[in-house]
Amino acid sequence: MVNNPTKFLFLLTLMGGTLISTSANSWFGAWMGLEINLLSFIPLMTNSKNLFSTEASLKYFLVQALASATLLLTVILGSLLLNPSLSNSSTSTIMNTLISSSLLLKMGAAPFHFWFPGVMEGLNWMNGLMLLTWQKIAPLMLISYTFSLNVFFSLIITLSVLIGSLGGLNQTSLRKILAYSSINHLGWLLAAMAAGESIWGLYFLVYTFLSFAIIFMVNAFKMIHINQIFSLNYINPINKFAFFVTLLSLGGLPPFLGFMPKWIVIQNMVNLGNIFLVTLMVVTTLITLFYYVRTSFGAFMLTYSETLWNPPSLVNNTLHSSSLLLSICSTLGLMLISLICSIF
Repeated sequence: MVNNPTKFLFLLTLMGGTLISTSANSWFGAWMGLEINLLSFIPLMTNSKNLFSTEASLKYFLVQALASATLLLTVILGSLLLNPSLSNSSTSTIMNTLISSSLLLKMGAAPFHFWFPGVMEGLNWMNGLMLLTWQKIAPLMLISYTFSLNVFFSLIITLSVLIGSLGGLNQTSLRKILAYSSINHLGWLLAAMAAGESIWGLYFLVYTFLSFAIIFMVNAFKMIHINQIFSLNYINPINKFAFFVTLLSLGGLPPFLGFMPKWIVIQNMVNLGNIFLVTLMVVTTLITLFYYVRTSFGAFMLTYSETLWNPPSLVNNTLHSSSLLLSICSTLGLMLISLICSIF
């Protein structure tokens, strides 16, 4: 991507659009940043050699344009209606709900998730990583301005964790599995907002790191579907084990790094008295872990079948050592952080 100067330019404007949105002091400025971000991501998605990416970019554009139009309309209506003579709490609540809905549609949170797995399926792994991580920063930051743990957001969190966990059960594509996993994590991120800005920021950082680690390895191994995992006999067993441990860490299995932000969110939700919601979130995370374990089951078996004729390894030493390092960080991260906290 970086070798192409045009794509490098769009990558810079993509980052610039996100920074404009997060640093804007008005809703119009935030909308403008989101539009710059959208128009920069479309050329990065398209690939003339791949019809799926063209379809995905068209889907993405239509959905994002709808969300942007809704956001702009709501902001204009809000500025007209919410003057001191006409101001009342019900109008303000409706406006906040509409703004939040348009931003949730931009992120792909349930029940506005209908476009997300389909778009993810048509992208290559690097663009998929951007869609899973960077493209969520601006909408999440803007949602944090209007967020309060009311009935609307409780419903969004419930639907996100349910659809994110149940939707991935019958998937064979790794991209769709990661897409549904992202929807589940969005529910946790919105719950983390109730605890405070630093908590959801920490959750997002850990989620971004683990997503990068998994997509880096999957891209190196050239994997697309689950059934390819069972024929990865040419990969070093340590490297294979490292990949699946990182996958379990993303699912939030203790004692890995991915469990740490979920632990903090659970503690804060219990302190706020949302026992039912946090119980539902934990149960749905167990379902998510089930399809991660199903994906990685073959690698953890002591006895497994292996083909006699194996192709030469596609993973060079640099990729091998990098993926191993990422796995060590995700495996030992929680223990190292606990050790540092106990010292200081």
